[in-house]
Amino acid sequence: MDQAVFHLINERWTSPALDLFMAALSDMEIWKPLFVVLVLYPLIFGGFKGRAFVLCVAITLLISDAFVVKTLKSAVGRFRPKQTQTVRMVQLQKASPKFLTLFKQPTIRHSGINDRSTHGTSFPSGHVADNVVIAMSCVLFFRRWGWLCFMLASAVGYSRIYLGAHWPSDVLATALLALGETLLVVAALEWLWRWAGARWPQEIFARHPRLIGDVAPVSTLHAPNPHVENLRHK
Repeated sequence: MDQAVFHLINERWTSPALDLFMAALSDMEIWKPLFVVLVLYPLIFGGFKGRAFVLCVAITLLISDAFVVKTLKSAVGRFRPKQTQTVRMVQLQKASPKFLTLFKQPTIRHSGINDRSTHGTSFPSGHVADNVVIAMSCVLFFRRWGWLCFMLASAVGYSRIYLGAHWPSDVLATALLALGETLLVVAALEWLWRWAGARWPQEIFARHPRLIGDVAPVSTLHAPNPHVENLRHK
């Protein structure tokens, strides 16, 4: 089943427009300037919530990339599709700056002997892990608007199969792994903030008793309601 779905996506469900779109979507170098803007905006204009979001994403990505993904790739050692059989591959043209490659027709070729000796393992997918971590964090911090990020994460996962870099099972398993990992790390950071926040930056903690969610500040949770107090004295 895994190979059948892979060959459908990689060989049959293809088109020139998808070739360029999928290759560009999967090339992180093209989108670096946009990533910088997306990080700076919540840091500068997002207030406490924006900075908490960036911090949680950064820590989760660090744990994911440096420990989880790296360890599992080494432990599992699953071969990529191009390392075991002939697959269709899409390569973007060289351009400087990188985004200019979007205006050039990509090269289509099939993997050969040289590709079978390349390094790198198939599970888990670093691209999928990173995008799911970001998408799940967006959902936790921004609720319904965050779900839009899952559309992008799903497209990136599909592109990894389309480009012959991963098996469908790699993408699905990595997505589930990244979801669980994000929930655990963010929950741990939420607990750490509540534990340390009440002991150190008490003024900040009074205004922001939670990293996630919009709640009333601690100082106002038990404040008397003027309307209720007036009723009591009538």
